[in-house]
Amino acid sequence: MSDKQQEQSTTHFGYQTVPEAEKVHKVAEVFHSVAAKYDLMNDLMSAGIHRLWKRFTIELSGVRSGNRVLDIAGGTGDLTRKFSRLVGPTGEVVLADINASMLKVGRDRLLDQGIAGNVRFVQADAETLPFPDNHFDCITIAFGLRNVTNKERALESMLRVLKPGGRLLVLEFSKPGNKLLSTAYDQYSFKLLPFMGKLVTQDADSYRYLAESIRMHPDQETLKAMLEQAGFARVSYHNMTGGIVALHRGIKP
Repeated sequence: MSDKQQEQSTTHFGYQTVPEAEKVHKVAEVFHSVAAKYDLMNDLMSAGIHRLWKRFTIELSGVRSGNRVLDIAGGTGDLTRKFSRLVGPTGEVVLADINASMLKVGRDRLLDQGIAGNVRFVQADAETLPFPDNHFDCITIAFGLRNVTNKERALESMLRVLKPGGRLLVLEFSKPGNKLLSTAYDQYSFKLLPFMGKLVTQDADSYRYLAESIRMHPDQETLKAMLEQAGFARVSYHNMTGGIVALHRGIKP
């Protein structure tokens, strides 16, 4: 692709169509804005259920002592903290996030909790992961894939750095199967979320974008096909909370 074609390539930023190069900066602004109150808003938005979604992700990961784990878009470190205990002193967890503000919040939080010995913090773009081939036993990305500009490229990058037999787990908002639930969820997302964002973080626009980004994210079957197209095998997904959230799992052949 030529430089001119790259300049003209567009993607979605919520419901807006923007140049691909611009999306990275726009998403960065959103997370710089919400980083300090990110955990509080997660608890408020999900009534604490996000902790159960993440616990199920941990259980399905199969991570054990001595493993090397990559937590992409690891943000404030919820998954990294649990993986650190599972892999033990002979394992390693890399918390990676493209956003410096989120990475700082996560690093400070984990260091305050005394979790550091087997954890590394890396500012990294999911589309061009700065790690060797066949390096990790498990990769997780929780509520981060929908913010990636080129999801296909990111999935291929994840496949590259996984060891053969390694697992990728993608935890992400998805599409409810029940029409009534879907309607109620729309009302909640587009009316209550921006209001809560304004009240707690003085930033309604960022939470309006987050609601829109969820609607623009591929549904369960589409994302399953994308993982398979990227080269993952035995791809499956589990719906949670009526399909509001789905956990996709794929294995590197």
